[in-house]
Amino acid sequence: MFNSITGTITGKHILSLYLEANGIEWDFMVPEFDLDAFGHLGDTARVYTWLYHREDSMRLFGFATPAQRNLFLDLMKVDGIGPKQAIKILSSIPGEALEAALESEDVNALEHAPGIGKKTAQKMILALKGKLTSLPSGSAGKREAPGAHDDIVQALADMGFDRRRAAEIVEGIAKDFGPSGTATGSPSDRESAEKEIFRRAIVALSS
Repeated sequence: MFNSITGTITGKHILSLYLEANGIEWDFMVPEFDLDAFGHLGDTARVYTWLYHREDSMRLFGFATPAQRNLFLDLMKVDGIGPKQAIKILSSIPGEALEAALESEDVNALEHAPGIGKKTAQKMILALKGKLTSLPSGSAGKREAPGAHDDIVQALADMGFDRRRAAEIVEGIAKDFGPSGTATGSPSDRESAEKEIFRRAIVALSS
């Protein structure tokens, strides 16, 4: 499955972004706060994707960053919150504020999202506090900057490994590599280095 799509912005509407890539115009449902981050009509943008697929429907969702997509996926772990509801939540509360509210158990802040009452807000806190994949371990509301190896973590999560654990393992392994993605005795180019990190991460996660 594809991780992201890069193309030219051809349309922007409420919760919707159109992107043309290689002769295909894609229609993404996106959080309102992400719309401006993509740029203007005619600009080139990269959209991080998630595909909702059921027997009777199919919908493509898009995000400006992997961290925003991770938060979206986290929200859907809460009983009663589906993809459209998750988008509405991310459209009413900025990502950083939402993360801070979950980590500080701020029920009132969460209730500002449409369709979120006190009971659902409490369920969100119970399910997600301390478990957000877009937050580093031990943080309390600080948003993690997009990592250099987000694609590796995503691939490991797609294989069924726990995303947070995968992120920790990849981060630890990546410390053996220099700023250019290499280290003494390691692969000499970035692509080979990423493959080596990926291989080591699978071994570590499988042990």
